[in-house]
Amino acid sequence: MFDVNIATVLIVSLLVMVGLGVHIAIALGMTSALGIFLITGGNLDVVLAMLGSTAYESLRAYEFAVIPLFMLMGEFIAKSGAVTDVYQAIHRNLRRIPGRLAVATLLGNAIFSFVTGVSIASAAAFSRIAYPEMKKFGYDRGFALGTVAGSSCLGMLIPPSVLMIVWGLLTERSIGQIFLAGVLPGLLLLGLFVSYVLVIAVLKPSLVGSDKKTQNPDILPPETSIPSAMQVWSSVFSIIFVVAAVLGGIWFGVFTPTEGAGAGAFIGLIMAIAKGMRTREIVDAILSVGRTSAPILLLLVSAALYSRTLAMTGVSSAIQDAFLGTDMLPWMIIAAMVAIWFILGTVIDSISIMLLTVTIFEPIAVSLGYDPIAFAIVGILAIEAGLLTPPFGLLVYTVKAAIQDENDNISIMQIFRSSTPYWIIMLTGIIAITSYPQIATYLPSLMF
Repeated sequence: MFDVNIATVLIVSLLVMVGLGVHIAIALGMTSALGIFLITGGNLDVVLAMLGSTAYESLRAYEFAVIPLFMLMGEFIAKSGAVTDVYQAIHRNLRRIPGRLAVATLLGNAIFSFVTGVSIASAAAFSRIAYPEMKKFGYDRGFALGTVAGSSCLGMLIPPSVLMIVWGLLTERSIGQIFLAGVLPGLLLLGLFVSYVLVIAVLKPSLVGSDKKTQNPDILPPETSIPSAMQVWSSVFSIIFVVAAVLGGIWFGVFTPTEGAGAGAFIGLIMAIAKGMRTREIVDAILSVGRTSAPILLLLVSAALYSRTLAMTGVSSAIQDAFLGTDMLPWMIIAAMVAIWFILGTVIDSISIMLLTVTIFEPIAVSLGYDPIAFAIVGILAIEAGLLTPPFGLLVYTVKAAIQDENDNISIMQIFRSSTPYWIIMLTGIIAITSYPQIATYLPSLMF
């Protein structure tokens, strides 16, 4: 039965705490404890028992290990320098292509996306890897940073994406199927991004540094900064091998996503050692993953508790009934969900958005007849697009914060304006997959 008073207290309390700057995991946990306390008539023992059982059930789940293990794999590969080698090689071999550095940034970020699976990490890394190079070659600073921010969104569609993993855990859908569903949309998105850059390079060459000064070979980086052919090929081979071993193993049923993540972490460790990582750097990588993944796991626990509490009040069912009980057409309901994701993306991070909305929205979409795997890709795209949405898109602020040159006084709004075309392309992708879910479901249908 729907208890409107307790539901209102839960929702308002959460919004107030988030607005006051309380960490989302703590806000979810405190709100849930308050809700259970009110529902049980002030029985503190029940509150403590439910808190303990939820935490135990969540963290002991075998599937939860997939997050830190994939992140550990990414950390080893990223710290080994393999991605940087490949990026520089792409740049050097695209001399005949207009806007080659921007194209190299897009392709490099696509590769880095596989390594990290987190768009925020991709944005921070390529702000340091790609932006200095683009600035050196006379690129418009806004265009350069907009490209970095926009291409970082590839991280959520190219597996193994942390968002895909979290979506699978929350909805109890096959993580392997969601991984595979993201491949074609990810490649489509990459193709549209590259096409946009090429068009801009032709129509507005000044934005990509196409003038005599920036083509002067004297300003090229010193040869010592260029990786050798052996370095490049070893990096390319290593990354391809990890992709084939991990994702191939998952898709062909050799091992589960969790086992694949463990295999990937091990291969990443071997790769890091082969690339010269020392024991201290390996330990630092492990500690870094621990610091990053622990809050995510805490978020998942608190979100599970909050979902249970909302279910006890009946608010989840009430929201679903409200959507389904309207005269809105199915596409209008999906559009309303996408709009909510856009709005939330301006305030909180992607995982937090998922934790708050996915368990409510996904059953609605399924009841409307949408394929759950295709809807997962639509949702992930919309959530990531929210991170580019002004005025508080977190990806843009990440890029701005990651700029290391103090002389770069470029404004936030300049970056927002330059990233808007990428946002529009992502919106186009959302519409395309909603209209033609086969774009996402084709590959999973072949494998599963």
